[in-house]
Amino acid sequence: MEYRRLGRSGLKVSEIAYGNWLTHGSQVEAAAARACVAAALDEGITTFDTADVYALTRAEQVLGEALRGVRRESVEICTKVFWPTGPGANDRGLSRKHIIESAHASLRRLGTDYIDLYQAHRYDHDTPLVETLRAFDDLVRQGKVLYIGVSEWRPEQIAEALQIADRLGLDRIVSNQPQYNMIWRVIEPEVVPLCLREGIGQMVWSPLAQGALTGKYLPAAPPPRGSRATDGQGSGFITNFLADDVLRRVQSLGPLAEEAGLTSAQLAVAWTLQNPAVAAAVVGASRPEQIRENARAAGVRLDPSLLQRIDDVLGDQVVADPAYIPASSTNSTAAARARLAGRDQDGDTVAGGSRQDA
Repeated sequence: MEYRRLGRSGLKVSEIAYGNWLTHGSQVEAAAARACVAAALDEGITTFDTADVYALTRAEQVLGEALRGVRRESVEICTKVFWPTGPGANDRGLSRKHIIESAHASLRRLGTDYIDLYQAHRYDHDTPLVETLRAFDDLVRQGKVLYIGVSEWRPEQIAEALQIADRLGLDRIVSNQPQYNMIWRVIEPEVVPLCLREGIGQMVWSPLAQGALTGKYLPAAPPPRGSRATDGQGSGFITNFLADDVLRRVQSLGPLAEEAGLTSAQLAVAWTLQNPAVAAAVVGASRPEQIRENARAAGVRLDPSLLQRIDDVLGDQVVADPAYIPASSTNSTAAARARLAGRDQDGDTVAGGSRQDA
C-alpha cells in the first residue's frame, strides 16, 4: 500500500480506501463485514469511509465495531452528514443543528472521540453557507473533527466555501468525494483544476462504475447472481452502466489489463489513481478476497500509451460534461436518478451514471 497527502493538508490517506456504502448493516452480515475490515487492515488500508445515512445509520455502527481494538491513531475514519437520518424537519441538511447533532451521533456509533474527516455529503441550498462552515469549524476547534471535506459539490460551490473560510478565518475544505471512473469523468473539466489550485484532494467513489468495469457483466446476457445488478437496493445505481455498448467496450479493456499484468478491476482502480488530483479510490467489498484484489492497484503506474488506448476503446461512452454534477440539495436526487436512467433533466439521452461492485 502507498499513501498520499489529502490535498495540501498534512493528513495522509491510503491510496485504496475502504467504503461501506450498500454493504455494512445492509447487504453484508456483521461477521463478513469484520472479515473485510480485517483484510483491509492486513493490506495496509488505513482509510475507512462511511456516512450517517448508510443503512439508516447502521453502517457507522458496524464499522465502529469492526475497528474496535485497532489502535485509533493508526486509521483515518471518514464520515458524512446531509441526507435524512430521521423523520424531523431538522434531521437533514447542513444547518448548525443537524451538523452538530449528527456529529455527536456519528461519534457514538463509531465508538471514537474524533472523526478524522467530516464531509458535507451534498450541498445545501436551504442553509446559509457561512452557517454550515462555522458549524464545521466549531467541531474542528473542539477537537471532535480534524479535517473537513465535501462530496459531489460543484466548482462554484467549492470556490464560494473557500472564499468565506479565508475571509472569516475558518477551517478550509481539504477534500472532495466525487464519483469518478473511466466512464464517468465529469469532474475533470472544472472541479479538478480548481481543486489542484486550492490544494483540495479527491477521494473518489465508484472507481469500478458500480462493478461494470470489472468485466463480469456481459453484453446481451443476464447479470451474474449475487451481483450489484441483481440486488434490489443497489441495482438502480448500476443500470445505465450496463448498456450493451458500454459492456462491449469494457470487454475490450480486458486484454489491455492483461498486458499490464492486472485484472480488469485492478486496471479500473489504478486508472483513477493516475490523476494527480486523486488521493484515494474508495472501494467496497462483501468478501475479503475482493479487498485483496483491489488493494493490488496501489502503487501501479500506467504507461501514457495505455491510458490513450483506454480512451480509444471507451470512445463516446465517456461522460465528461460537468453539467451532470448535481447543482443543489433540491435537485440532486432528481438529477442523479435522471442521469443513471440515461437521460438528462431535459430528457435527452446520455451515457453513464460495496461490494466489489463499487
